Amino acid sequence: MSLRLSTVILPYLRWHEGGRAAWQRAEQLGFHTAFTYDHLSWRSFRDGPWFGAIPTLTAAASVTQGMRLGTLVTSPNFRHPVTLTKELISLDDISGGRITLGIGAGGTGFDATALGQEPWTPRERADRFGEFLPLLDRLLTEDSVSYEGRHYSADEARNIPGCVQRPRLPFAVAATGPRGLLLAARHGQAWVTTGDPNLYETGTPEQSVQALRTQTERLAEACGTIGRDATELDKVLLTGFTPDRGRPLESLDAFVDFAGRHQELGFTDLVVHWPIPDSDFAADEKIFERIALEAPAQLG
Repeated sequence: MSLRLSTVILPYLRWHEGGRAAWQRAEQLGFHTAFTYDHLSWRSFRDGPWFGAIPTLTAAASVTQGMRLGTLVTSPNFRHPVTLTKELISLDDISGGRITLGIGAGGTGFDATALGQEPWTPRERADRFGEFLPLLDRLLTEDSVSYEGRHYSADEARNIPGCVQRPRLPFAVAATGPRGLLLAARHGQAWVTTGDPNLYETGTPEQSVQALRTQTERLAEACGTIGRDATELDKVLLTGFTPDRGRPLESLDAFVDFAGRHQELGFTDLVVHWPIPDSDFAADEKIFERIALEAPAQLG
């Protein structure tokens, strides 16, 4: 299977001051999917402009034609399945069925406390995700849903006419732990990872490859637990968070080498960050565009 190349465009640009142009250019370059982060604010961008994921994707849907669009990733930190469902059904309709929902359990960043709550423990995040994702699955596939859970509820929530994509838009589930991997196996059409965060500072690319190999093996085990073939799931690597950092974007050859090593692990999709000057995602735009245009043919 050919390796697909996608990008993630951080929502920090005003729409009429570079935002719109980036999404249109991403389609011109042939990216399979253009994602955006679904945060209220994020890391070093916290004190600067940052726009909402759903409105951004709605605008992107109106200025693109065939490229898929999505979040990478949405989390329960500030979302509720009932309201999120209505937004996703609307977005899927506006885009003509081009939306993928990247979704995970959330983390400990600014989103975790922005609503005035204490940050959830890792166990509570896993517990909430274990309710959130199955309920979201039902809401996106059934006309009316009632549910009473420990963390989330729905009372005859109506979601007519449902998604353009049937039975619903695809889930790309971000997970590395056993509970999350089982959710990916049960509900995902794709699985997302950034690698092992413990290796980012002091690890080596070789150690990262081994860690990713272990993650894919654990995903296969989770799929086996429920009788699912792991090859049914696309496997997505969000790049930039392994020990390689930005080096794969330094040249076409470097990227093809990096991508090939991960393609051998079974990854079907690589996601690269759209270049942002003076940030961790700085990259030469000409080289970036050459990678987008030429690398997929070399990895076919």
